[in-house]
Amino acid sequence: MNVKAIGQGVGYGLIAAVVYGLLLFWPAGTFDYWQAWVFLAIYAVISIACCIYWGLTNPAVLQRRLRGGPKAETRFAQKLASTALIAAFGSVFVVSALDHRFGWSTAPTAVSVLGQVVVVIGLCLGILAVVENGYAAANITIEDNQPVISTGMYGLVRHPMYFSLLVTMAGLAPALGSYWGLAGTVISVPILVVRILDEEQLLAQELSGYREYTHRVRYRLLPYLW
Repeated sequence: MNVKAIGQGVGYGLIAAVVYGLLLFWPAGTFDYWQAWVFLAIYAVISIACCIYWGLTNPAVLQRRLRGGPKAETRFAQKLASTALIAAFGSVFVVSALDHRFGWSTAPTAVSVLGQVVVVIGLCLGILAVVENGYAAANITIEDNQPVISTGMYGLVRHPMYFSLLVTMAGLAPALGSYWGLAGTVISVPILVVRILDEEQLLAQELSGYREYTHRVRYRLLPYLW
């Protein structure tokens, strides 16, 4: 058990929830925004639970997940892609909140509930990907003796973490009661493509067995599409 890492992880999760709250309630101009409260509760519970679980069972996984963001990247293309992804993700919150404020579009309650379910599915898929591959760090890195995982989700797509992110973002705007917020999800797709293509160059060069893996698993991000 790594108490320090758990505390750090829980702290990061709470800070992220506060930042997301600011990106939602400030543009919305109100705290009367139940969709935002539900999302924040879902995110906080899942984030904190994961930090505690990994801290108790596999602190190395938690440490890898804590090293993220543009500063943690060593490749220039990844720094740009990471920055752009953060901006695209943040835009979903801001645009959805502005939509809530000015009524550009109104997603029915059933659509918002379905969106919240999709968000939970996306977050759980990301957790599953980390469970299957404990080396799945938040930044692009290769460690000594790192194996190539080709089972489970990694047998369907080569980058299940990005797939889970895309699922989460697809559900996020409807979960927040907005259709216009989906623009940020659309923008994230080409960013993910650039990030994946650059990442695969590194993996093919430095991760033993990765080239062979790409011949077995054809799809990078979306099953049966790409």
